[in-house]
Amino acid sequence: MKGMELLTDLYELTMMHVYMKTGIIHNYAIFDMFFRKNPFNSGYVVFAGLEQLIDYLENLSFSKDSIDYLYSLRTFSDDFLDYCKSFRFTGSIYSFQEGDVVFPEEPIIRVEAPLGQAQLIETALLNCINFQSLIATKAARVCLAAKGRQVIEFGLRRAQGPDGGLSASRASFIGGCIGTSNVLAGKMYGIPVKGTHAHSFVMAYNTEIEAFNSFTKVFPESSILLVDTYDTLHSGIVNAIAAAKELEASGKRLIGIRLDSGDLADLSKKVRKLLDDENLEYVKIVASNDLDEFRIDELLQQGAPIDVFGVGTRLATGYSESALSGVYKMAAIEKDGALIPKMKVSDEMSKGTIPSRKNVYRYYDSGNTMCFDIICQDDEVVLDGDVYDIKGNRFAVDRDLVYRCMHTPIVQNGTVVYSKPSLQEIQHHCIASLQSLPESLKDLYAPGEYQVYISPKLFHLVESMRTAIHKKID
Repeated sequence: MKGMELLTDLYELTMMHVYMKTGIIHNYAIFDMFFRKNPFNSGYVVFAGLEQLIDYLENLSFSKDSIDYLYSLRTFSDDFLDYCKSFRFTGSIYSFQEGDVVFPEEPIIRVEAPLGQAQLIETALLNCINFQSLIATKAARVCLAAKGRQVIEFGLRRAQGPDGGLSASRASFIGGCIGTSNVLAGKMYGIPVKGTHAHSFVMAYNTEIEAFNSFTKVFPESSILLVDTYDTLHSGIVNAIAAAKELEASGKRLIGIRLDSGDLADLSKKVRKLLDDENLEYVKIVASNDLDEFRIDELLQQGAPIDVFGVGTRLATGYSESALSGVYKMAAIEKDGALIPKMKVSDEMSKGTIPSRKNVYRYYDSGNTMCFDIICQDDEVVLDGDVYDIKGNRFAVDRDLVYRCMHTPIVQNGTVVYSKPSLQEIQHHCIASLQSLPESLKDLYAPGEYQVYISPKLFHLVESMRTAIHKKID
């Protein structure tokens, strides 16, 4: 991600300018990235986009062209532009791993850096994480709804621009899709590329059977034929069966047929019977056409014998949620050599923030099922005593559990210390994370709520700071 230094909101730069003029731009600060609400009425979010954030940080510097542009705005002083000329990220990043399931209010990413540096990266960090996490979550929901059947991402043509299409393909693979139609994503990320053919291919020939035979002749070992250009049952599947028989005569097999319109449940049943009657049980049925997790669940409940789902628009665009509500908030800042906790106060407790340097610990039962998470200050691990939820309610929790810290060092003092996993490894980690989720959280329609607690020490810090802030205001 070279040349992305201006991928930021103007106010990040104007705030940095003021920090410089008031002498605090180099003060050490801590920021947290978190979100407040699960999208899609989901019970979880799949964390994605970390690798793009790392690439951004590794290449973050201001080119001469960028400096010249900032100068042309007539907004920034020469000494601030000099600061930008020598800018490098020298801070530290601690984060969940890509493919982890995460929950509202948890500090997913912790940034520790001089204030100016921590401020500049806010916009790009949220841009990298919010969209990919949204799409990875959607993909996970779609793949879970498919109950082991393969899902392919077909969404490039409906995605929000070229970069949106690439990010969607990557995130969809993390969430469980087995491939993408997006050839550039295949090249860039190593995702298996998949495809069939369009209705226009059939219409380009005099007859449907001529089109099918032409395709299978060129691709005898990988053909999937689209059978709904004219009439699925009276033409398309009949000609597909004929093409399959010709392939059999040459020692090859038709991979599958695709349905892209009509009553997919009814058509798939009738097509399956016609194929089976011709001893073509091996031919798979691929279905597409405005599919999402709810439509797939509905089709399978109707007994549709569909083997593969091609999911496009509603996956690549994150339908019906436009964005993940990720935010980036200050948790502490250095003053006179001491690190001072900071928090945003709101009339709604759930809209405030949690101060101080924090870690998240995840607790598992003996069957490796996730039980709850606890947000702690960085110098503690909760082993006994009560905990609190984000609204201040007190709970006693079972302590006879296995736990692990979810924050991994990613960047330390400006140097990447994290060994980047392959995209396939991230997908496997995501699948394992989803398997550890309580089943109730995977429900498409009324998922349970995963408990995220805060430690007593952190809770009392929040309460004391809120009281002090209100006294100062009064």
